[in-house]
Amino acid sequence: MDYYVIIPAHNEEAFLAATLNSVVNQSHLPKKVIIVNDNSTDNTQQIITQFRSEHPFIASIRIDTNPDHIPGSKVIYAFNQGLKEVDQAYNFIVKLDADVILPENYFEKIAFIFAGHPEVGIAGGFIYEQDKDGKWKLNHPMDKKHVRGAIKSFSKSCFNLIGGLKTAMGWDTVDELLAQYHGFEIYTDSSLIVKHLRPVGKNYDEKASLLQGEAMYTMRYGFWISLIASLKMAWIQRSLRVFLNNIVGFSKARIESKPYLVDEQQGKYIRKLRWTNIRSKLL
Repeated sequence: MDYYVIIPAHNEEAFLAATLNSVVNQSHLPKKVIIVNDNSTDNTQQIITQFRSEHPFIASIRIDTNPDHIPGSKVIYAFNQGLKEVDQAYNFIVKLDADVILPENYFEKIAFIFAGHPEVGIAGGFIYEQDKDGKWKLNHPMDKKHVRGAIKSFSKSCFNLIGGLKTAMGWDTVDELLAQYHGFEIYTDSSLIVKHLRPVGKNYDEKASLLQGEAMYTMRYGFWISLIASLKMAWIQRSLRVFLNNIVGFSKARIESKPYLVDEQQGKYIRKLRWTNIRSKLL
């Protein structure tokens, strides 16, 4: 199966070489890798240039966006610029972060999943991060069917039906909701252990955390589901601030009538799916 990999990169000199080494050593190589250098001011471009000279399937473009790291909008804008550089001659497409190390059989297994399960629209492995003692520990959401945004692979049919990735906070949740809306399944393989070199949230600021609540509004969760989801996030992170930011972000988005990421029918489906999941965890 043919596939493309798109890697947004902003000041990734500390991690990019390790990520690219894990890509070029795959047992099933990509048709093309597009690295989108987004306004990097470090040695990111030099690393890209070196890998391009050694591997003809690696290409790159340079763009200049706001240097602030705002989850969702910045990284997906970069991804979408890279998307313009590929055609439709692929079986699946990958959005990959520039700070992960993949096992050598990662894409071989992903290809096997898509080839053997046409109902699967999104697939991926599990993220591990180092603890303070240097041991690699699982750091995956409680929902084991969720594929983290750093390592998402989409079948061509699924990617096209969901309309690609949304340039907004919550993109890596709404994509899975829309995939299920269109009848696709999410597949996670716990044997695919991916090392994440930068802990999640390291670059997130107060403004970014407020966008969590806004994302819940734009995905048409409604108040009660957003409240429950915010309480869950606050409990997991042991932070009252997380809960308050979510509610403030949700309320501000509602007052300002922020545009929705999904239409009314999709929103109805999403709320029904969310309530079903909530009830299943309470029983």
